[in-house]
Amino acid sequence: MEQTHNGHNGAATTTPGAQRRVLVVEDDPTIVDAIAARLRAEGFQVQTAGDGPAAVDTAEAWQPDLLVLDVMLPGFDGLEVCRRVQARRPVPVLMLTARDDETDMLVGLGVGADDYMTKPFSMRELAARVHVLLRRVERAALAAHTPRSGILRLGELEIDHAQRRVRVRGSDVHLTPTEFDLLVCLANTPRAVLSREQLLAEVWDWADASGTRTVDSHIKALRRKIGAERIRTVHGVGYALETPAA
Repeated sequence: MEQTHNGHNGAATTTPGAQRRVLVVEDDPTIVDAIAARLRAEGFQVQTAGDGPAAVDTAEAWQPDLLVLDVMLPGFDGLEVCRRVQARRPVPVLMLTARDDETDMLVGLGVGADDYMTKPFSMRELAARVHVLLRRVERAALAAHTPRSGILRLGELEIDHAQRRVRVRGSDVHLTPTEFDLLVCLANTPRAVLSREQLLAEVWDWADASGTRTVDSHIKALRRKIGAERIRTVHGVGYALETPAA
C-alpha cells in the first residue's frame, strides 16, 4: 500500500521554505506517517523509505538535506544505510533507536550520525532536532566562507575553525558536525566546567533537560576520537576540556 511516500503534494505548494528535503526511513507505517505529517507541517518536503536498500536508492536519487533514520530496518539496518549514504555524500543524520542502549548510540555516531533519539519520542522534539541539525549545517557553510581566527592549539590538539578540521598530534581526526561544535564549545572556555544543560542549549539549541543523555553519548564518541584524557567529567555537573599545564 504505502511503501514509499513522496512529499511533492505536501507542504511544497502551501508552505514557504519547503525546499528543504527530509528522507524518513522507518518500517513502521504508523511512525513513518506521523513523522512525515509533522515534518510536512513544518514546511519540509518529505519522502519515506521502509527498508535499507530503498533508503540508499532514494537518498542517491533525491539528494535529501537530512535523513531521519531508524536503526532496525529490513534488508540491511540503519547503520549500514548511514555508512553507504555518507560514503557517497555527507548529509546530516538523525538516528532513531527502539532501545535505550548506549552501545547502539555510539556505533551510530561512529558511522556518521549526528544525533539520535530513543523511541518513544515527541514529534515536537523530533521536529526541533531536525531544525537544529539543518541550522548547524548552514552555520558550518557560513563559517567556511567567513573564517574566524586561524587555528586554536591546546597542546597536541588543534582546532581549525575556518576549515572545521581537528588534528591530534598532527593527524586529522574526523568529527561529525555535532562533535565539532561540541568540541569548540568546550574549547572556548578550556578547563571551565560546562553543565550538560549548558552544552545542550549551546550546541543543540535544545533547552529540555531530557536530552542530557544525548550530550553524554556525544562526549563518549568525542573522547574515543580525540583521547579520553582530554575531556574531564565532573560528576553531577558536566564536562571540561583539559589543557596541558603551562
